[in-house]
Amino acid sequence: MEIISYVGGRPDNRQKKLNFNFSTAVKRIKKNFARKRPVAKAVTASKPYSYENKLNFDELKIQLRKFLKFEKKFWWILPFAAVLAFIPVGMVKAFDFFESSANPVKLEVAGETEFDIINKEMARFALNSSTEVSEDGSVSGTLVSYSFKQPVTFTSYTVKSGDTISGISKKFGLNNISTIIAVNKIENVRALNAGKKLRIPSVDGLIYRVVSGDSIEKIAKKYEVDVADLLDVNDLDTEVLISGAELFIPGAKLDKETLRSAMGDTFINPLKTKSWRLTSRCGWRADPFTGVKQYHPGIDMAISQGTPIYAALSGKVVACGWSNVYGNYVIIDHRNGYQSLYGHMYKKLSKLNDEVTTGSKIGLVGSTGYSTGPHLHFTVYKNGKVVDPLTLIK
Repeated sequence: MEIISYVGGRPDNRQKKLNFNFSTAVKRIKKNFARKRPVAKAVTASKPYSYENKLNFDELKIQLRKFLKFEKKFWWILPFAAVLAFIPVGMVKAFDFFESSANPVKLEVAGETEFDIINKEMARFALNSSTEVSEDGSVSGTLVSYSFKQPVTFTSYTVKSGDTISGISKKFGLNNISTIIAVNKIENVRALNAGKKLRIPSVDGLIYRVVSGDSIEKIAKKYEVDVADLLDVNDLDTEVLISGAELFIPGAKLDKETLRSAMGDTFINPLKTKSWRLTSRCGWRADPFTGVKQYHPGIDMAISQGTPIYAALSGKVVACGWSNVYGNYVIIDHRNGYQSLYGHMYKKLSKLNDEVTTGSKIGLVGSTGYSTGPHLHFTVYKNGKVVDPLTLIK
């Protein structure tokens, strides 16, 4: 009768209840794999078959089942820990939100005349600036009537120190500054320096480059000019156009957006971050303290205290002080009929007569003056009249 021996005891003993020790099981299985696996041979009394590998795998399965059972029992620990970790983050976010919210609070109401004082001050700066150019580029004081029956001629002019686009236009009898800007492809009149040579046409108008498919009738209709005038001004004896040729469009002018960009009137957002909230628009609104309907000359941009405030356009700081309404405030004159006011600053970073460029840091957001929470009050004037800043900033 053959005798079969078992390493580690009889197979039944392997099913007995084991103490939960996952790390010990892992160590044992690592040790087992490090050992050279026995090669199966004929079963004899002198060289028995080893069940050690099978025993260790079964034991590992038992330990894993117990571990997974333990995990299921306490499944709630992981999401609970995640919630606990999120609470501080959520509190910080909520604090930032409410801190940047301009909500009504009980404060002493400032005198109604305080608003009028600041608004008159803004208007005074505006009226002191040049108002000789309207929004469509028309130059005040010139109203020349042209005959578009004569071919357009061009004169060369060298810019001198102190020259302005409006002044040059007047000098050559042009009604609109967009003529010189368009003909000379000027991207920014502020960059126009002394010594620059300009082409000055004899009549107002724009240069147009012919493209494939164009016709005289099509171009005349687009710019609302007479076909005969278009032919006469360009000294054409045929309506056949050559692609790439230049045509002078008499009486045409740049659109307001292009003209504004060329004049350097393109405002940037005084708060470069996108996280600010519009809490009050420009126009009539109920006073946040008294509930009385009142005109709000600007917009309120709520954001956390200390956020940097930037000049929306280049210019000169013409006022920098304190008001019961706007608290710490700065007024910038942009020398083109535009002025901008920045109110409720926590701290001013610019001073009177400072020359600032577009994007210069001029202060920090606060809640000084007649305010219900940290925000920037932003007002823009054009030639003495309030302009909605939302129509200007990009």
